[in-house]
Amino acid sequence: MRISAYTLLACVLLPAVTQAQFAQPDGGTVRPGVLPLTWSTGGPKCMEMPEWQVHEYNPDLFILRQSGCTDYEKPFVYLFFGNARALLYDTGSRKGNLAPTLQHVVHQWLLRNQRKTIPLFVVHSHSHGDHVAGDANIQALHDPMMPVTFVAAAVEPTKALYGIKNWPEAIGTIDLGGRVLDAVPIPGHDVVSVALYDRQTAILLTGDSVYPGRIYIRDFDAFVRSTTRLVNFTKDKPVAHILGCHIEETRTPFLDYPVGTIYQPDEHELSLSRGTLLEMQAALDSLHGTPKRIAYRDFSLWPVGASFRLTDKTQSVFDKVQKYQLEHMWDQTKP
Repeated sequence: MRISAYTLLACVLLPAVTQAQFAQPDGGTVRPGVLPLTWSTGGPKCMEMPEWQVHEYNPDLFILRQSGCTDYEKPFVYLFFGNARALLYDTGSRKGNLAPTLQHVVHQWLLRNQRKTIPLFVVHSHSHGDHVAGDANIQALHDPMMPVTFVAAAVEPTKALYGIKNWPEAIGTIDLGGRVLDAVPIPGHDVVSVALYDRQTAILLTGDSVYPGRIYIRDFDAFVRSTTRLVNFTKDKPVAHILGCHIEETRTPFLDYPVGTIYQPDEHELSLSRGTLLEMQAALDSLHGTPKRIAYRDFSLWPVGASFRLTDKTQSVFDKVQKYQLEHMWDQTKP
């Protein structure tokens, strides 16, 4: 029997294709979950705002968002549960006070699952202050119901945890017990930036490297390579959501909230698609190695460094926005 070149190519590509999409619109093997239609930000009345909004994506994945009333960064942190251990991705920003909320969620999960304890790994998307500020308080918990293994936001401990032998080219993993997360090194925003892909829900966590907002790029060449690494990693995998750690865009295409905004009543949704990742790769390729700030529909490329300092008005914008919003934090609806 003769086999045509096209048939042979189809046979080679079929396994990869079938892993990235499903024959019927029934969710395939992806464990479902639900994102909220909107998130709390920082008001309109800070007296009414909890320090953290807790959202149950599904019974074993929780998304927590820090209130803008505590810090304008308003980061998201992610809590995964497996059969053997749990994993926390980031610990929040300044004045976040994550520890009590984290304890409450873990204790409630244990109660619902009729368990007495679960070990907790604390890891990071990267090392910047708005993602590690809660480290010390969580390390100080000493809660026998959730014994903590703390992994510092540095390259060597991160490599050791995920078994990454060749940083940043190799992919690592961590098994939570019936739930495997892939770890993809993505330096560029920070030297130790790491994306996590949850094989169970097909969610890709991208920290501050892909999210609806200003993508601050500190090492442009490394960021370009990391974006390509993410594109290649996801090409044969389903991606239900790309979830970053901030929202800075409004729902109006190309328009972001000024740096320092704590109350964002009309913000962009958190979830992005793999299409956004492909758009980012194309945008970076179009610059041919020359960093440039450009606004796209759902994100902005925002390189930083010496060549941008003379024209960068970020600090003056931050000072003006923070002054206004902090003066109105008890009721942002009043002039």
